[in-house]
Amino acid sequence: MPKKTNSLYIHVPFCAHICEYCDFTKLFYNKKFSEPYLKALFYEIDSFNIDHVKTIYIGGGTPTALSLDEFESLLKKVSPLLEQGGEFTVEANIENLSGEKIILMKKYGVTRVSVGVESTNDALLRAIGRHHTYQDAINAVIELQKYFEVNVDLIYGFPHQSLDDLKNDLNNIINLNTNHVSIYSLIVSKNTAFYNKGIKEQNEDDSRLYYDHIVNALRKHGFKRYEVSNFAKNGKFSRHNLTYWKDEEYYGAGLGASGYVNGVRYTNTKNLTNYLKHDFIGTSEKLSKEEILEDYLLCNLRLEDGFSRLDFKERFGHDFTEIFSSKITKLINDNLLIINNDRIMLSDEGIVTLDRVLLELL
Repeated sequence: MPKKTNSLYIHVPFCAHICEYCDFTKLFYNKKFSEPYLKALFYEIDSFNIDHVKTIYIGGGTPTALSLDEFESLLKKVSPLLEQGGEFTVEANIENLSGEKIILMKKYGVTRVSVGVESTNDALLRAIGRHHTYQDAINAVIELQKYFEVNVDLIYGFPHQSLDDLKNDLNNIINLNTNHVSIYSLIVSKNTAFYNKGIKEQNEDDSRLYYDHIVNALRKHGFKRYEVSNFAKNGKFSRHNLTYWKDEEYYGAGLGASGYVNGVRYTNTKNLTNYLKHDFIGTSEKLSKEEILEDYLLCNLRLEDGFSRLDFKERFGHDFTEIFSSKITKLINDNLLIINNDRIMLSDEGIVTLDRVLLELL
């Protein structure tokens, strides 16, 4: 019997400005578009016929770029869909995170806020198109921590960013005493300002050096690297994002949002005109058994604790070691794969060479 879909992702594409590196579906904020967009979004959410979900995540774009009235209408719409004790996350941009919006989030049951700090170096922040300072970030995080669990987003691998710059970023973030940090390497995608300027991604050797330093530094300060890019203290893992990494199903609503329901992966249109006409779906695909298995491994092996053999057997009808008996010995001997009682997981080296592991298995 399929598991109930227990998570809802909502995409707000509007931004006050466009960052140099951003490749997410986004539009400059304009009330002429935001009001009809929210009407279409609410229609799409209603079409799911959701009773209750365990997690809600409002991302973007910039949800806090909405006007105060629009922001409240969105929170008011989705708050009743969250079950008692559920996790409700909102992404926030420091420059448009007002005290009034903080009060609204508290009023409508938000439990967690993810803040895009990206760097604690003011010169670098200006270079990448961010409009806040490190001091602004400090003030925002301190205020948010009065009411919510706070995640801080960082990016590494920017042009001219030294290892000392990264160390300084980590020290500054650690000093904020947040329980959760998400750290991503810079990806330069087509149709971004960085790509058009010819900026290149960090080379593989430097990226690995920086990543290893991140893992070691945060572990020393009590953070668990529970997923490739996510670190938490005191067990404060993101329950919503674990939905993705455990390859469980979730609703996705909004322009360009992705979802996974009843074995179908879908991505919504990125065309605002189509979306406003309620022509929501851009592409969809019913997954084969082989694709479901591949996705399961791709997602779950990103987790430091991997997956349980029992969960694997319940999903696929066979024990993991039975299906991959001829392939796992080499991975174990190469110190990439670990079988620890009921759990299948990767070593530190295995996690950073996940592509190699998947090639061996699949």
